[in-house]
Amino acid sequence: MVCGEVKIDFMEQFTLKNGLRVLFAPAKGTETVTATVLVRVGSRYEYKKVNGASHFVEHLLFKGTKRRPTAQHISRALDAIGADFNAFTDKHVTGYYTKVDNTHLALALDILSDMLFHSTFDAKELARERTVVIEEINMYKDNPSSHVEELLEDALFLGSTLGWNIAGSQKTMTEMPRTEILEYYKTYYRPGNMVLVVAGNIDAQARALVEKYFGNKTKQSDHTSPFVPFATKSSKEKSPLVRLQTKKTEQVQLAIGFPSYGIDDDKNTALSLLSIILGGNMSSRLFVQVREKRGLAYTVRASNQAYDDVGAFVVRAGLDKKRLALAVATILKELRALVKSGVTQTELDDAKTFVRGQLSIRMEDSASRAQWFATEEMFEKKIHTPQEYLDLIDKVTVLDVKAIAKELIDFEKMCIAVIGPYKDRADFLKKAGL
Repeated sequence: MVCGEVKIDFMEQFTLKNGLRVLFAPAKGTETVTATVLVRVGSRYEYKKVNGASHFVEHLLFKGTKRRPTAQHISRALDAIGADFNAFTDKHVTGYYTKVDNTHLALALDILSDMLFHSTFDAKELARERTVVIEEINMYKDNPSSHVEELLEDALFLGSTLGWNIAGSQKTMTEMPRTEILEYYKTYYRPGNMVLVVAGNIDAQARALVEKYFGNKTKQSDHTSPFVPFATKSSKEKSPLVRLQTKKTEQVQLAIGFPSYGIDDDKNTALSLLSIILGGNMSSRLFVQVREKRGLAYTVRASNQAYDDVGAFVVRAGLDKKRLALAVATILKELRALVKSGVTQTELDDAKTFVRGQLSIRMEDSASRAQWFATEEMFEKKIHTPQEYLDLIDKVTVLDVKAIAKELIDFEKMCIAVIGPYKDRADFLKKAGL
């Protein structure tokens, strides 16, 4: 079976004298262009006193620079041209992007570089933003569908910074000294630790604009501290490891996870197809068995999150608490069936076609295209174009998927997170039929 082509025009790669890696990914048929910067830093790089610093820095870079002294100066300049702009923090990377009409690329690059390299970290703004982040932490804790995966990774990555909350805690956000925040920022926000991708409707002036706005930052020595690689730690807790938030709810939020593979592992290709077949769309096994046939959940899905050296393969569902045991039994039955029998050729072919369709849709958007190439440049040994990725997908066999299922779905390593009306671990396990 051939997945077909996802057309990507000529890519240009170069490195500025200061060490910033740059990649252009042009696209025809769009009037927009997106500039995305990834910084190789996230919560796994932190130490306890500054847990949450990566996310806090992301917030603070929107609060004012020397040339644009307030958040309003930044937002008004971008709003005036109808820009789409935002940022995100993950456990291993922080990203910033601005999507604009291609006539405004100069302003987009100007503002991005200004924020990244010339933010003032004003003491009053910093103090005010602490309370904003604390409210964000509270918001996610009060949102079971978001918080359950945080609980799960605390169990999956026991003893590692990967298990820490990206936003930190109320304590760290209250007590984190400004001097250490600045030191953390200066350590990681240097050109050699960044990737810039410009994607979409790129004209002949783009390279000169990148040189103008990003090339004037001097090269800095590398003083970054590498994260401690993940290593499975023995636990005195009984298997399965369970993280429970007792909360009076009508719907139980459940996440079941297994450690998976690092971001550059070739096995992720087969794993992505396994995830789709198990719970990646409305035709998936879990959606059909848990929702359509039994009406046990509104949401049920399977996904994989890969970090540098390890990943998290997760099944997540919002379940009817009165039929929790049946739902858990149904999910575990599907997981065991994957291990025992693998997948059919028809399922695999359909999953490959699904990947192709979804990727085609994503690549029509300049922001998604920029994110694709920025991630490839940052984490992969070799940059894969979307078409090269589809070629790898096409080579996956049913035997490959079965081998991945057998290796990955190890119930001795299974971790569970749950938010619902349960007194303790024993109470949940009893009601879940485990």
